[in-house]
Amino acid sequence: MMSSDFNASSFLRTVSSSAGVYRMYDAKDDVIYVGKAKDLKKRLSSYFRKNLGNVKTQALVSHIHHIDVTLTHSETDALLLENDYIKQYMPKYNVLLRDDKSYPYILLSQHEHPRLAYHRGPQREKGHYFGPYPNGGAVRESLHLMQKLFPIRQCDDLYYKSRSRPCLQYQLSRCSAPCVGKVSHADYDEQVKLASLFLKGKDQQVITALVDKMEQAAENQAYEHAARFRDQIMALRKVAEQQEVSNNKGDMDVIGVHYASGIACFHLLFIREGKIFGSRSYYPSVPAQTDMDEVLRSFILQFYLNVDIQRTIPKEVVISHNFEELPELEVAVSTALDKKFSIKTNVRADRASFLRLAVTNATNAVMTRLSHKNTVEQRFVLLEEILELSAPILRMECFDISHTMGESTVASCVVFNREGPHKAEYRRYNIDGITPGDDYAAMKQAVTRRFDKIEAGGKIPDILFIDGGLGQLRIAQKIVDEKFVHLDKAPQLIGVAKGEGRKPGLETLIFGDTETSFSLEGDSPALHLIQHIRDESHRFAIAGHRNRRQKTRNTSTLESIAGIGPKRRKALLQHLGGLQEVKGASVAELVKVPGISIEMAQTIHDALRG
Repeated sequence: MMSSDFNASSFLRTVSSSAGVYRMYDAKDDVIYVGKAKDLKKRLSSYFRKNLGNVKTQALVSHIHHIDVTLTHSETDALLLENDYIKQYMPKYNVLLRDDKSYPYILLSQHEHPRLAYHRGPQREKGHYFGPYPNGGAVRESLHLMQKLFPIRQCDDLYYKSRSRPCLQYQLSRCSAPCVGKVSHADYDEQVKLASLFLKGKDQQVITALVDKMEQAAENQAYEHAARFRDQIMALRKVAEQQEVSNNKGDMDVIGVHYASGIACFHLLFIREGKIFGSRSYYPSVPAQTDMDEVLRSFILQFYLNVDIQRTIPKEVVISHNFEELPELEVAVSTALDKKFSIKTNVRADRASFLRLAVTNATNAVMTRLSHKNTVEQRFVLLEEILELSAPILRMECFDISHTMGESTVASCVVFNREGPHKAEYRRYNIDGITPGDDYAAMKQAVTRRFDKIEAGGKIPDILFIDGGLGQLRIAQKIVDEKFVHLDKAPQLIGVAKGEGRKPGLETLIFGDTETSFSLEGDSPALHLIQHIRDESHRFAIAGHRNRRQKTRNTSTLESIAGIGPKRRKALLQHLGGLQEVKGASVAELVKVPGISIEMAQTIHDALRG
C-alpha cells in the first residue's frame, strides 16, 4: 500500500499528540497533501490502519515518502498555518480553490468633473473605489443603471477633453455635458455626491436630499428644475423597490453547495445593504473520492483567508450544509481577520429564500457540467472508433488563420481535452514577414512556432486539426514530419475542408499522412466534436485579428509618422478635437498646434492625405 521507503511505525513513535500541521511528500520531494489536527499522533495514525476504506486515502498513502510535522499552540493556529501551506504548495490531494483573479470596482475619479468608470487591477488612480463586485458583468450593469439615475460622465478623459459640442449621452439625458459647460460646477458636484451615497447603499438619504431640492426649486418657481428632480426621485424609488430584496439591511454571503460525481459548485450571493450585489459560481479542484466535509471546510478556509484578493468580508455567512469543523473555522477566520465572523446553516425567512436560490443555482451548474462532460466524453469515444485509434485521445488542437485582405494576419491554436475546450492553453500568433494574404505561409509560420522547441514529454496533441484544404494540410504535415523526426510520438493531422456551399455537415476530412479523404454523417456526434473545435479556432482567430487590426488602425495613422510620438499625438488630438479632425486639417491649422513646426505640419498633412 504505502511507499516502501517510508517506515510508518517508526515515524508514529516520534509524533507529538499536540495540535499542528503535517505535510506529506512523495519520492520527488513534492508536497502531495497538507492537513491539520487537534491531535497529530491520533490523526496521522489513522492513515496507516490495515483497512483503509477511503479510495482517495489509499492512493495518497501509497505515494508517501516522508512527512514533516509543525506543532502549533492551538487548533486555530493549525488551521491558519494549513491554509498558508496549501496556498504555497498547491498539493494534488488537497481540495484547491483557484480564486486568484482580481475583483472589479467602480471608480469615481478625482477630476474637476469626476467620471464613473470600470476598474480592475492596482488602484493607482486617485479617487473613490466602490466594490469589489463579484464579476465584470455586475459592474457594467451597475454603471448602466448609474447612467440612468445620475447625469455623470462615464467617457474617458481623451474623449472628454476633445469635445466641442455635447455627445449623444447628453441628448439621452444620461450626462449633463460638463465637457462643454452645460452644467454648473456646483450642480455637477452635487450629483457626484449623491451618486457616491447611492453606491454606498444610502438610497433613502439620496431620495431625501433630492426631495428637499425639488421642494426648494418649486418654492423658487424653478419648475423645470423641480420636474427634473421629481423624475430623478421617481427613477430612484423604482430602482430601490426592485433592488430591495431583504428586510435585513446587513451584509452577508449566502452560499449554496452541490457536490456530485467529483464536481463541486459553490454558488455565492453577495448581499450588501439588503440587496443582491451580485453572484458568482466557484468550482474548486476536488481530488477523486473526497468527502463533502473536506470540500466544505477547504472552500471556507481558502475563500475567506485569501488576503491577496481585495474583497470585502461580511460579518455573516449563510451556507447550505453543516459540517463537523464549522465552529473551529468561525474562530480561525475571526482571528485571522480580527473581526466578528459567523457561519450559519439553519436560517429562516429572507435568508432561507436566498439559500434556496443559491442551492438551485449550484445544483443546476453541476448538472449542466456533468451533462456537458458526458456528452463530450461520448463524442471523443465515437471519434476514436471512427479513426480506429489504438490509444485514447487526450488532447486535440486546431489551427486557423484570420485576416482582412491580408491585413493584420493572426493564427489561432485552440486546445480541447476530454472535458472540452481548455482555454488556458489557447494561443495566438501574430503573423509577420509574409506576402499579405498568403495563408500557406501564415500556416507554415504558425505551426513552426508551435512545435519549434517540442521535446519528448512535452504537450503533444494526439490529433492536430488544420482548418483548410489539402494545400494548408500539406504545409503543416511537412513541418510536423521535420519537428517530430526524432520523437516517438507525433500528432495525427486531419484537414477540415469546407464542403459544398460551405455548409456545416458537408465538411471533407483529410488524413495528413495518407491524404485520403472521408466524410461523416451530418448528425454524427464525432463530427459535432470536430465542428466544435474548428468553430472555436475560427472564433478565437477572428477575435485576435480584430483586436490587432483595431490596435493598428488606432495608433498607426499618427504614430507611424516619423517625429510623432505620444506627446505630439496627444497635442494634435486635444487641440483639433479628434483623429478625423486631424486628417481634415490644413497645414495652416496644423501649425497652430503647440510643438508642430511648418515642416512637421507638411509631413503630417502629406502622410494623412497620401
